[in-house]
Amino acid sequence: MKRWRLVGGEVYDPAQGVAGEVRDLWIEGSKMVSEPPLALQSSFTPVDCRGRVVMPGGVDMHSHIAGHKVNVARKMQPELSLAHMGAGNKRKDWQTSGNRTVPTIIDTGLKYVGLGYTTAFDAAIAPTAVRSTRAELSQLPYLDAGYFLLAGNHHYLLEAAGRGDQAAATRFLGWLLRRCGGYAPKLVNPGGVENFKRHRDGNARDLETPIDGFGSTPRSVIQMLARAADELQLPHPVHIHCNNLGLPGNYSTTLETMRSLEGHRAHFAHIQFHSYGGEGETETAFCSKVQPLVQYVNAHPEISLDVGQVLFGATTSMTGDNALGYYLGRLSGQRYYSCDTELESGCGISPIEYKEKNFVHAMQWAIGLEWFLSVKNPWQVALSTDHPNGASFLAYPQIIRLLMDSAYRRERLREVNPRVLQHSSLPDLDREYSLSEIAIITRAAPARLLGLKQKGHLGPGADADLTLYTPVSDREQMFQFPWMVIKSGELLLRDGELLGAANQGEILELPTGSDVGEEQEFEDWVERHYSFQANQFGV
Repeated sequence: MKRWRLVGGEVYDPAQGVAGEVRDLWIEGSKMVSEPPLALQSSFTPVDCRGRVVMPGGVDMHSHIAGHKVNVARKMQPELSLAHMGAGNKRKDWQTSGNRTVPTIIDTGLKYVGLGYTTAFDAAIAPTAVRSTRAELSQLPYLDAGYFLLAGNHHYLLEAAGRGDQAAATRFLGWLLRRCGGYAPKLVNPGGVENFKRHRDGNARDLETPIDGFGSTPRSVIQMLARAADELQLPHPVHIHCNNLGLPGNYSTTLETMRSLEGHRAHFAHIQFHSYGGEGETETAFCSKVQPLVQYVNAHPEISLDVGQVLFGATTSMTGDNALGYYLGRLSGQRYYSCDTELESGCGISPIEYKEKNFVHAMQWAIGLEWFLSVKNPWQVALSTDHPNGASFLAYPQIIRLLMDSAYRRERLREVNPRVLQHSSLPDLDREYSLSEIAIITRAAPARLLGLKQKGHLGPGADADLTLYTPVSDREQMFQFPWMVIKSGELLLRDGELLGAANQGEILELPTGSDVGEEQEFEDWVERHYSFQANQFGV
């Protein structure tokens, strides 16, 4: 069993109330441990960490790294994928080699570790796709990973919402998560995806739009699944991609969705894409509406969010919201892919490029930064780009610099479309994040919001996942090139070089003991409704 003593590092561990204290850390096997008795300390291998910043390993709670839509995007844009680079390669040679928004599953693990991340969640997997997803995740090196299960357009739940049967919905959700190894329920444009399948240009433009054929509405689905997640005492609540993503004026739908929760917990995904003022599907009066939304979030600690920050450059839109994918494909004139996942969900994929001088794109960039700088409690916020929708996760160091350096932020603001100055509050926001706050939004808060008690901190019993940085004034450079990364007590990266074998991480699932429904009740429903036998369903 390996034992390490990290000596004299400047430790940032917000979950333990540690903010820049110089102290030693002790690792035994795959776990953090308390300082051992003096007689045992000589058995721990010392690592000189003086002058280094030490944080828990990064946790990305909203990304798209595996599954059907990611693999389609890889085929659609092979120029944005990258061949596998194995252990022993200098990270500087592959970590920064172009804009790689849809890397292979092997390269995904390598690139995340190269940034100091040790845990990531895929935010949208259809229940019938979990077998192939898990097969792919079994090839993911280094990272511990989990996935959220698409549920907001599942026919069983739409039927339960139509008849107001909360008990059936709660039992089914518990069974579905257990049966498919999912970690949390994901709502994507609830009702809108199903309406799009049934009608040309179909969608759900507000919470009262009827979901054709079910007698339910987006509001009833949102409320039922939020209650179900709380009744099941899930570690992470319902994870919501609101209706009307990306459309001018959609902030009112987002605010009404927040109000509809009636005190239940919820996490709002890629909130930047849901915070727009304006009218209809045009740029008319397009503007930021972060302030009315952030006022609500600041007053409701049961709500959390990840931002979905946009950065400029070529990337890929991939979503379980096939109505949105179709809209973006028509809007851009780019290639477009759509898929109907029977009885469950949909999928839309299209290339996209965000341009600094494009007013809408520049506003999206500014709106994301407004969110980061306006939420009072950083424990309610997680750093994300909705990889790869807003940008690649490789852009995280650039975002960190924008948050920590107001002078740099003002410099970048002068380079984008000047109309942003009149339609965003970003020019008036002088806040600068501290290293402790960066540790919160990239590590401690995502772990806490996910209910991962063994992640996001360095206390005794925590997973020995750590990232060590060399502090420099250029925070982008600092966070782009960690000095050392340790995962489960194994040294993976040092001085830019990957060390050792690319070991597979763990697939993170619900803790044992979470309430579930009676299996036969739902196996019978699946066998009646799906075009394959029930024993083919799930894990």
